[in-house]
Amino acid sequence: MLEAFNRIKICSLLIVLSFGFSQAQNQKAIPDVEKIYLHTDNSRYFIGDNLYYKAYDVRASNNLLFDNSNILYVELISPDSKIIARNKTNIEMGLGHGDFQLTDSLGVKPGVYQLRAYTNWNRNFGEDFVFKKDIEIINVFESGSKIDKAQNSATAAENIIAEIKNPTSYRIDFFPEGGSLLENVASVVGFKAIDNNGKPIDIKGEIYDSDADDELVTSFSSQHDGMGKFQMIPMEGKNYYAKIKTPDGKLLHQELPKSAKKGYLLSFRIFKGKNILSICTNNATLAQNPDGVLTLVCKAKGISYLETKQTLRVTELSFELPKEIFPEGISQITILDSDNKPQSERLVYFEKEHDLGVQLTTDKASYQPNEKATINLSSKSKEGIAKSGSFSLSVTDTNGVDEKDLDTTISSYFLMESDIRGKVHNPGYYFDTANSKRLEHLENLLLTQGWRDFVWKTIPEVDDKLGYKVEKGITITGRVKQLFGRKPLINTNMTLALMGNKKHGIFNATTDSMGRFKYENLLFSGKTKMYLNTRDEKGKFKGEIVLDSIEQPPMAVFNQKESISLPESTNKFVENVYKKFTFFGVKPENVLKEVVIVAEKKNPAITRVPYINPSYTYKADKNTASYYNVFDVIQDFRHFAKSGMERIYTFTEGEFFDDPAGGYFIDGNETTFAEVYAISPYEIEQIDFVEVGIEPGIYIFTNRYKNLGKPKKANFQSIKKEIDGFYTARVFYSPNPEQAELDKKAATRNTLYWNPDMYPDKTGNASVNYYNTKVETKVKVALEGITATGIPVVRKTYYTIKN
Repeated sequence: MLEAFNRIKICSLLIVLSFGFSQAQNQKAIPDVEKIYLHTDNSRYFIGDNLYYKAYDVRASNNLLFDNSNILYVELISPDSKIIARNKTNIEMGLGHGDFQLTDSLGVKPGVYQLRAYTNWNRNFGEDFVFKKDIEIINVFESGSKIDKAQNSATAAENIIAEIKNPTSYRIDFFPEGGSLLENVASVVGFKAIDNNGKPIDIKGEIYDSDADDELVTSFSSQHDGMGKFQMIPMEGKNYYAKIKTPDGKLLHQELPKSAKKGYLLSFRIFKGKNILSICTNNATLAQNPDGVLTLVCKAKGISYLETKQTLRVTELSFELPKEIFPEGISQITILDSDNKPQSERLVYFEKEHDLGVQLTTDKASYQPNEKATINLSSKSKEGIAKSGSFSLSVTDTNGVDEKDLDTTISSYFLMESDIRGKVHNPGYYFDTANSKRLEHLENLLLTQGWRDFVWKTIPEVDDKLGYKVEKGITITGRVKQLFGRKPLINTNMTLALMGNKKHGIFNATTDSMGRFKYENLLFSGKTKMYLNTRDEKGKFKGEIVLDSIEQPPMAVFNQKESISLPESTNKFVENVYKKFTFFGVKPENVLKEVVIVAEKKNPAITRVPYINPSYTYKADKNTASYYNVFDVIQDFRHFAKSGMERIYTFTEGEFFDDPAGGYFIDGNETTFAEVYAISPYEIEQIDFVEVGIEPGIYIFTNRYKNLGKPKKANFQSIKKEIDGFYTARVFYSPNPEQAELDKKAATRNTLYWNPDMYPDKTGNASVNYYNTKVETKVKVALEGITATGIPVVRKTYYTIKN
């Protein structure tokens, strides 16, 4: 019936109305909104695994890599809505990567977790611009043993991973195209059916006229994932209801939305490759507004790219939308009346054909266990011209589960998911080019899930009211006030020292008229010791430092409203991994436990030094206490020593520098830069500068051994604490069986290879190689990334490992 309806309607388009389209000018400042996507090395993990991710930060309006924020917060959220791990990932030119260690010491338990990513700038625009992805974390030994018991007791069909609720209730919603039904106007109605677990269900039903002795109007059935559509003409003064048959045989009765007596509706169709848009109304509306002026507005990512005004004198006005002006992805089409009030709205997906051919191939279709594999990437135009881009590559063991890969990808997320509300079931389905029905079914998705609720509608304007600023680096701020008082201390000299494992930095600042200080856009990594000191203009310690919070608290975590059930394939997946680990002798203690080595703290007593005569020596005197720190002493002394001391120690304020090759020593014990900086000038007795070949070292002797057991005085003029810098991403370990004996865990790993930085060369080609596992299995190779022109790319291929 719907096809017949379309044919009748298209006949009215024999004469396509022509009028001038005008490219819309932005009437409202649209901010440079960021969109984030994480490509992970896998979607299922086991306790003890590592989770690797590549981050893509693009400008939402065009999907181009965006050099805006430099800090990306990536969080791992447990099933009970608690943040159990958080990384500050460094983003450079829109790209970054990191990882999480899924150890039991982190508090990881089996369940469905959420991976969440956002920048501080993202927070201005709400939850819609926060990237979220569900992942499974499984205890393979606990789950595998349950499967063994289940099989032995003939209950193998029981789901031991998660309790799946018995669907006893359903939700079926109806969504008229354009927003509402209108009396005496032919309309398309979309519908969506789910169970109480949020899973789509297939339904059949019929529409009846409740005011005409339950006369049958039309029938319908779901086409894909519980969604579909039907056509009807709601008559004046009539009410309608649906009789719906569920998968378990239940018969449901549900009223349809009431029809409006007056108004306007939008309708969109693709006919013979042309985009046909219709504005429809009824005679009652024309009688009231015989020359109604309507404004048609087309937007994508909140930016208007087409506007036109039309006077509606007939009940239907149809025209073709030019393909060339539409950006790829979802557009929002709205008609407004003469009072600028929205009357009808429609979300439409436009697909573009790109001059791009990305190919992902392996050098073999099948490999021997432990054999080296080579993956080749080609990124070129149709004419063979190289196309640049950034890609990430994941190679995983399918573990005997041959299922359709329909999860979120960089294409589905940037082009569709991030522009509509709610979770999309199997989003990858709509971007599988081998699926001839995908665009038709995507229309049903937009009719239902995208119905009159668009994330860009509430985007705020760019002004000073936006509470969250772009972060280019880590900022440390605070104030200095009078000790035991509130009066700010102005023109106070501040010294900040940041000490990492190897890289260190010293920075100076002065308090302003409010006693405030600020160190902006600092770039440092890992656990870092921070030392902050203050002195007045005369060089004396004075006042009290009040430090602001270095980073804002994380975004609130909201409980999942819909329950998450694990795929039916999880049982088979776990069973195969359990058998694999058992066969190769991988034991729980090799996987689940994390070993932490704690060193014993050294005694501060002086030990024997490995030299007789130092190259240079500094002896403390009455002026030593006037220095800010031990490095000011060293720096000042260097000016009076011979020029050869330049190579022993030198640094520039405001820059990070390395340790001397020979290292630091306090009272004869080798130590770190952080411990050296913690020395007060009052504690210094002597500093020796020693040259041993080309590896100079610095030996500092203190009076600490004289003060053992004495209580320390409170120090309000300095702050010492450990802070977190950017997370230092670990390099994926790819074992080489030709060079070393493989440990059992590496030999049976589920992620065979991960590379977050795969770039085509000037010829458009790239290749990587690694060694396969010793397990006979089917392997999936997944490439995701984005080109320099903002085209998201997804490519997959498979091969086997077989003797």
